Amino acid sequence: MSNPSRSFPRPLSDFLGATLSDALKSQGFASAEILARWGDIVGPEVAAHSEPIKINWPRTLGDEPPEPATLVLRVEGPAALEIQHLSAVILERVNRFFGWQAIGNIALRQAPLRRRKPAIPPPPPDPAVMTRLAEGMPEVADDGLRQALARLGASIKRK
Repeated sequence: MSNPSRSFPRPLSDFLGATLSDALKSQGFASAEILARWGDIVGPEVAAHSEPIKINWPRTLGDEPPEPATLVLRVEGPAALEIQHLSAVILERVNRFFGWQAIGNIALRQAPLRRRKPAIPPPPPDPAVMTRLAEGMPEVADDGLRQALARLGASIKRK
């Protein structure tokens, strides 16, 4: 039986979830999923030139049903006109993602996108080091496992 006074390591997401949720809520996002999956939602062509900034939800009075919100997009200057022409398609795709008529309008803000630099893959391990390491493991009977361990060892030695 577990000891209730003993503390266990908690995932980092437990701590970041509340912090990120508050920051996202201030921008009108119920979750980070629309931000993380923007390319999947609107397609790579639109996502390459736009990104969601916030969702402006109108205030509801009493028991009235909520009105659709306005999605504010940051758009690169040269692509703004094309994104504006595609706004009906973007609305349809975003609402399909939400599963209901959540967004009624799109507002565009021309500004440079925050681009993430693509990760540069590391160079492959040195074949000579891999061969030397594989030869040093005769007790490993499985050749595939021996080669995988040799690749791992060569990659570690490279660093």
